[in-house]
Amino acid sequence: MPLTKLRRITAALAALLAAAALGAAGTAHAADDDSGYIVVQSTTSTEASGLFEYLLPKFETMTGIDVRVVAVGTGQAIRNARNGDGDVLFVHHTPSEYRFVAQGYGKRRFDVMYNDFVLVGPESDPAGIAGMDRAPAALAAIAEAEAPFASRGDDSGTHKTELGLWADAGVDPQKASGTWYRETGSGMGATLNTATAMGAYTLSDRATWLNFQNKGDFAILVEGDPKLFNQYGVMVVNPDRHPHVKEHKAQAFVDWLVSKGGQEAIANYRLKGQQAFFPNAD
Repeated sequence: MPLTKLRRITAALAALLAAAALGAAGTAHAADDDSGYIVVQSTTSTEASGLFEYLLPKFETMTGIDVRVVAVGTGQAIRNARNGDGDVLFVHHTPSEYRFVAQGYGKRRFDVMYNDFVLVGPESDPAGIAGMDRAPAALAAIAEAEAPFASRGDDSGTHKTELGLWADAGVDPQKASGTWYRETGSGMGATLNTATAMGAYTLSDRATWLNFQNKGDFAILVEGDPKLFNQYGVMVVNPDRHPHVKEHKAQAFVDWLVSKGGQEAIANYRLKGQQAFFPNAD
């Protein structure tokens, strides 16, 4: 067979194989889009508080859409979503969420709910912060006493809030890293376990604290400061950036969370008889 003709046949075969591969990829994407689940990148607090265990069966029964949650710190959840490893982002650090959308990684962001952070510590309270009404002042007292403090140290929403409070207190805790200031690099539940074992103060979201079983002699010592406000937001990962995102199913989940039914479900969730989250979708 002449070499020119062989090349034409080889080129034609390569084109056919490429078209077949593209067709297979398109079919795979279509099948993936039709699959009955979405991935939600979220925080450890929505998982550790038991909220998802309560909420998700309601949504799944209504829609038939299975929701699979990746529960990590807010910073890691945002990085995962930026990489396209999820369909929905549901976290609690508003400036980072708006930046995520502004950079084109997410669609419209919605407020969903809020609660607050609390400073917890041992009954002995070596820094004498019990009853203080300003969190930065309480942290300044902890630093002055060099009393042990367990930080998540994981770029989570809680960690970001904690660092902001230290800055407001005029204290750089990183200078004391490894001494009285200990960074666990862990989620909220694990950090609470570390704090109770060490007799250390820590900052926790209220819902995870309410659901925490290993309190020992620990209690909430500081609460009520407006700086401890904890807002949660949700958004669909932008399919223009990541075409494999299951946009319609993801949007159905977001729409339900901010709907009357979803907001009522959030309001009805209780821990130890206390409302854990307060819906505030606009």
